[in-house]
Amino acid sequence: MTATPMQFSVSHAGPDDFRKDGLRPFFEYRDLGIRAATGGKVVAHVIRAVPGTTAQPERHRHEVEFQMVYVLKGWIRFHYEGVGEVTLTAGSCVHQAPGIPHTELGHSDDLELIEIVLPADFRTVAMPGA
Repeated sequence: MTATPMQFSVSHAGPDDFRKDGLRPFFEYRDLGIRAATGGKVVAHVIRAVPGTTAQPERHRHEVEFQMVYVLKGWIRFHYEGVGEVTLTAGSCVHQAPGIPHTELGHSDDLELIEIVLPADFRTVAMPGA
């Protein structure tokens, strides 16, 4: 198997960079170009709340090797299995252990965060129950 070489990448914000085609309909996503530069090994994006929308709490887990969230603005609240309720505010950073079941409980209208995930293409699995 041949490894895909890593490439240089730089991303500058533009006025129309946010898209509503991500995992959650109440968020907009701005891809930072890392997926292409790493041959799909890593995805990094800025996520922001769509003002006036609310979270649709659903317990789930992600099939990932690594997932990190860093909050730039606002707040977001999760429930993590085995941990409990956690509120992240501007400056908060969380490493979500691979496969940890969690539920987003709510977020502020001005929420903006950075998320980095390995691999870039990962599966999200709904988990009924609490």
